[in-house]
Amino acid sequence: MGSQALLPPVLMAIATLSCRPTVYGRDDADSTRARTRMVTEQIEARGVKDPATLGAMRTVPRQEFVPASSGADAYGDHPLPIGHGQTISQPYIVAFMTEALGLKQGAIVLEVGTGSGYQAAVLAQIAERVYSVEILPALAEEARARLARLGYSNVQVRVGDGYQGWPEAGPFDGIMVTAAAPRVPDPLKAQLKDGGRLVIPVGDESQELMVVTRRGDAFEERRILPVRFVPMTGKVRQ
Repeated sequence: MGSQALLPPVLMAIATLSCRPTVYGRDDADSTRARTRMVTEQIEARGVKDPATLGAMRTVPRQEFVPASSGADAYGDHPLPIGHGQTISQPYIVAFMTEALGLKQGAIVLEVGTGSGYQAAVLAQIAERVYSVEILPALAEEARARLARLGYSNVQVRVGDGYQGWPEAGPFDGIMVTAAAPRVPDPLKAQLKDGGRLVIPVGDESQELMVVTRRGDAFEERRILPVRFVPMTGKVRQ
């Protein structure tokens, strides 16, 4: 639920998207300008070019997903603490992982590690439905209330060990894990649709972002970026 990674800037053209949920909450011209700069300078400049991802990042009010004391830093190029020993990821990493999922219209997505709900909100701008699992009850309740207040009716949050996924809601077009696991959990792989992708940071001291794609009964794995996330807890550590 927190990370940082930097790549050399590569300037890309701006793309826009009309996004699904109606977002409510505190938003103003300054926040809109900060969000536009964030996308242009931190995300597009590093090579993210998927129109749906860029549109979602321009739309979701990041300041609503960080503590009030960190509001002035909401659009900074770094992760931020959200309490309970957890963090909200750097905007670039949120966008990079979202693009890596390769979501199509009508997609059903599982997120493991709700945190503040920001990544779920970004996914909800693209996917038909997002199921998000959070192991910490306090964070799950806060995120559930926040997402409901902001109008994300296509996101469902529950408390649980993300290692087990959400079997009754699957199979999923995409699964995103926002905490580092020592290995790719087999139950998550089993809940992918054929052709679906799992994006997950793997490792302990040294971590890499991996994309796992299901091809029938086989799984193709690619390592795509060095990262630093908080550790995934629960059964995956047993």
